[in-house]
Amino acid sequence: MMRFLPVNLNALLVELDNLEQTLALLASLTNAPIAGIEELVPAARTILIQWRPSACNMAELVRQISQRDVSARAERGGTLIDIPVHYNGDDLAEVAELLGITPAEVIHRHTGSEYAVAFTGFAPGFAYLSGGHPSFNVPRRSTPRTRIPAGAVGLAGSFSAVYPQASPGGWQIIGVTPTVMWDLARDVPALLQPGFRVKFVDIATLPVAAQASLAAATDSKPTEIAAAPTLGGVAALEIVSPGLQTLFQDLGRPGQAGQGVSASGAMDLVALKAANRLVGNASNIACLETASGGLRLRSHGDTVVAVTGADAPLTVTSASGQHWQAARYQPLALTEGDTLSIGQPQAGLRTYLAVRGGFAVMPVLGSCSTDTLAHVGPKALAAGDVLPIRPLPYGAAVGLPEEPPTDLPTVQDMVTLDVVLGPRTDWFTPESVERLRSQLWQVTPQSNRIGLRLAGEVALTRAVTDELPSEGTPWGAIQVPPSGQPVLFLADHPLTGGYPVIGCVATYHLNRAGQIPVHAWVRFNPVREPS
Repeated sequence: MMRFLPVNLNALLVELDNLEQTLALLASLTNAPIAGIEELVPAARTILIQWRPSACNMAELVRQISQRDVSARAERGGTLIDIPVHYNGDDLAEVAELLGITPAEVIHRHTGSEYAVAFTGFAPGFAYLSGGHPSFNVPRRSTPRTRIPAGAVGLAGSFSAVYPQASPGGWQIIGVTPTVMWDLARDVPALLQPGFRVKFVDIATLPVAAQASLAAATDSKPTEIAAAPTLGGVAALEIVSPGLQTLFQDLGRPGQAGQGVSASGAMDLVALKAANRLVGNASNIACLETASGGLRLRSHGDTVVAVTGADAPLTVTSASGQHWQAARYQPLALTEGDTLSIGQPQAGLRTYLAVRGGFAVMPVLGSCSTDTLAHVGPKALAAGDVLPIRPLPYGAAVGLPEEPPTDLPTVQDMVTLDVVLGPRTDWFTPESVERLRSQLWQVTPQSNRIGLRLAGEVALTRAVTDELPSEGTPWGAIQVPPSGQPVLFLADHPLTGGYPVIGCVATYHLNRAGQIPVHAWVRFNPVREPS
């Protein structure tokens, strides 16, 4: 039985009865795609489907999906991955007690079963492994750990998994593996792919020579990605000061959900495209995204830049010390030694700087965007970094000045964001659904590119207190953790989450959400779900 739940104007959640049906539908949609679908994010009992509204409307999409056969058992792939494990995890004894068996029996059951990669999420390379011993149904820890090391092997619910990198987490840790699960130097960075088979091996049972070899591998690290090539003799921009945070961003890397990687990309895509347009670049060229001002750059050679986004003052200082103010949303020519400074925004939060020709930066998984949660993409920029500029493409024309936006949010504003209710609105009391609309929510200093952490006078209360199996979460999702204070997911959000989503900011307000400064007030305005 399929249940279709609204998520946003371009996304819906298909809920099924069990994992087998989910995998069957995933296989069907993968083998026989529906025109317009852009991303599939499978989870335990759901598939998040994001599509292009210009190619297909929701009613037609629901009709086509509902006709798919979900009774067939999805076939496992032929690839078998052996994962050696030191069974010395902090929670091994607790898991044994929960199951009423000995730690040795936990190890025996964990290594005695063959797992399958059901889906990915939470972090790049994080695979949810199904098919373990039937007795394995272990609750998450009541208090998640703030840091779980890379290679930790854990249990949660009926799933097993390996943490590909150090991160917070609530899984029960029973061991650790020296195997590198995520390495950007590999053709396919994620070791485990949907459909792969997995077998865990107790290192203690291996021959001494094999144990010694694995011990040496424990200190290994993923291969470092080569830096962007330096283009000798060409123009460049030098970072004098990066401000609070300056990152490379472009249109993002959609289509990587199979590896547990979200799209990321610029927080204000409209501003990024405008910056590129003004200097004659293609819209997908990487720009610099900086938050709260403070960015200062020095031009090496003659360059042309444009600054868009937040309403921040621009100051140019020549090599001889002369100062003058520059305008946003128009091309700006810099000569050798000129320094451009971006001040504190008066409205909005993030500014975008494009340079004519584009920066010579190496893409990762097809994009130059920096995902601050997944740690995918170039590192944040630092003082002293010199950014070479690519040669100009033939025939590229500098754009005419454009009118800056006049509706950028400020700290004094009450910012209204339209919201599509769902997919888990029914998990909350009617009073809380009404409170989402009627109450003002303040943006806290803990906010970042991952999400806006909001605080309201009265917390939201759940009507359903059951544990929600992890399911896909899109950009704009309003997730409600146990505190009852919502988190509005932004560009670097986790691909899946285990807390209910009460609604999602409408797609046309996502860029606006990315410009809301700390301490501003937000009001949510529910709109009718798409027909």
